[in-house]
Amino acid sequence: MTNPVTHDRRHFEDLSTGEIITLGTTTVSRDMIVGFAREFDPFPFHLDEKAARESLLGGLASSGWQTGALSLRMLVDAFLSTIASCGGLGFRDLKWRNPVMVGDTIGGTATIAELRRSATHPQWGIVTLDFDIRNQKDKPVMTMRLANLVECRNPEARP
Repeated sequence: MTNPVTHDRRHFEDLSTGEIITLGTTTVSRDMIVGFAREFDPFPFHLDEKAARESLLGGLASSGWQTGALSLRMLVDAFLSTIASCGGLGFRDLKWRNPVMVGDTIGGTATIAELRRSATHPQWGIVTLDFDIRNQKDKPVMTMRLANLVECRNPEARP
């Protein structure tokens, strides 16, 4: 049965290993950093400019979790909202390479690294994406590998 929510989206069979998804960009403001930190990651180097200057980071920096959340939003806008995505399965190899500072603009790519059908649920495929998030100076700020469940158009067809 065709899912009425995702019938017009790309399905597992439409995806290709090596496909590169260009993510948008977002500029990280002081208010964004402090607002996220207040609610989710209240370390002084995310909240207080004086404490941040005296820290290892040398200035007010975004939480790594905020960088991840912003990257996920860019992925949804550029890719996940166009495919028959059923949700995330998890991530691994998360690395925060360089801090994201006030005024930085981040963006990057997600590359389809692997595609495989679910062994136990033939209606789903698993797409594995490698993130490469960079700032405006082309310095890497975050990398990770993310797995997402995607509907198969034809569950009976096996690879």
